[in-house]
Amino acid sequence: MSDISADRPAARAPSVGAVSVPRQQWISWIALAFLTTGSVASLRAAPTMAVYGLACVFLYVVPAILFLLPQSLVAAELASGWSGGVYRWVSEGMSSRMGLLAVWCQFAMTIFYYPTLLAYVASTLAYAINPDLASNGLYTGAIIIIVYWAGVFVSAKGMKEVAKLASSGLVIGTLIPGALLVVMGIVYLAQGNPSAAPMDAGHLLPAWTGIASLVLIVNNFLSYSGMEMNAVHVSELKDPGQEFPRSMFVAIGLVLLIFILPALAVSWIVPADGVSLTAGIMQAFSEFFSHFGLSFLVPLVAIALVCAATGGMLGWLAGPSKGLLLIGKKEGYLPPFFQKTNKQGIQVNILVSQGALTTVIALMYAFIPDVSSAYWILSVMTTQVYLVVYLLMFVAAVRLRRSQPDHPRGYRAPMLTLLCVVGFLASLAAFAIGFIPPSQFGEGNAGLYAVLIVAGIVIIGILPAFLFYAMRKPSWKTEPEPAEVES
Repeated sequence: MSDISADRPAARAPSVGAVSVPRQQWISWIALAFLTTGSVASLRAAPTMAVYGLACVFLYVVPAILFLLPQSLVAAELASGWSGGVYRWVSEGMSSRMGLLAVWCQFAMTIFYYPTLLAYVASTLAYAINPDLASNGLYTGAIIIIVYWAGVFVSAKGMKEVAKLASSGLVIGTLIPGALLVVMGIVYLAQGNPSAAPMDAGHLLPAWTGIASLVLIVNNFLSYSGMEMNAVHVSELKDPGQEFPRSMFVAIGLVLLIFILPALAVSWIVPADGVSLTAGIMQAFSEFFSHFGLSFLVPLVAIALVCAATGGMLGWLAGPSKGLLLIGKKEGYLPPFFQKTNKQGIQVNILVSQGALTTVIALMYAFIPDVSSAYWILSVMTTQVYLVVYLLMFVAAVRLRRSQPDHPRGYRAPMLTLLCVVGFLASLAAFAIGFIPPSQFGEGNAGLYAVLIVAGIVIIGILPAFLFYAMRKPSWKTEPEPAEVES
């Protein structure tokens, strides 16, 4: 989906935070929209929400209004005025120290995201090989390692290849299977078959169960995280001011469709008490294909879903690590070893170092039976760390609108202050909810749980960022900026 500008004039000097891009690396805005959509949305979330039947629409739309819309519109304005991603935005709006904290938190959460995503890839791929493998830890660990390093190999070829494959993965593994699932569901109901979940007006809202309902709604905010991540690629668009906001609006529409419609389709065919949260999407396909006499398509769909998840991983590989590279070069926050790039300008040493940690986690996943519960806590910690990015981003956006009202922006978000207040409060609510232990953790351990989460936030997010800031050296600043950002 990427394109090359054949007649583009000589590129103008990059602005602060920009990076010069080889002519062959320009990507189209629709490719960026697909890259963003693939990074945020996938069919693997459908089973989790399908258990709520028609109420899943409410559970997706409310967080979309309170979180998805604010973060997308705010990121569109910031990216159209300041290239360089969250570091540049937060540095300009707050301080360079806070900017480093933002970009590090964005990067750090991916360390534990990849094994989770690739474990889903392994269990889905098992349907194309042998479903019994889905519960085999050694098989899962091997798939995590193989697919991650294959992603690094692809990413090393440059953003053009990443955008092309991510866009293809979205179409082949999400849009087409999602549309097929919904169409089969509609035909299934049109044939007079009863829906497994009630579809009447009385079930539009989820049953209120106190704090558990609040946790459910707020946790769904996190389904939309990552919309701002690919803003680091704004300098690779031909007309960033116009094209980045356009790509964001297309991504918003696609994300909502991908989340809501397939979840409804799953609820029509699989009873709520029988939905597997990990393999539920394949359950639904298996049921529909069996009903229509198309069971031979199950392995093909499994492979397609794997393509989508892999494409989403490519987006996460390319975005946060590039943001870290940019500020490492311009501000001297990273030793020269981590600033090394290949001839395509890809941050190979950062990806390889991250891959070493991913490999260790995958090996733990394969050989330590009880690692899943500890790993789940680590995942919660990194989610909390990611929310720090949004808290800083919303504050920085308001301050930039007030301190630099005349700064050129390709897009101005309507009611920016209101959007930022709503987004900040939504992020803060999600952050607070993260300290509430799930029922599996035990009612008597709430204090210990909170201490673990706080420790994780400090060790994974805050401490490394401030250590990088304290240890920075002028000699590490290999790409000086035209103008320094004051701290």
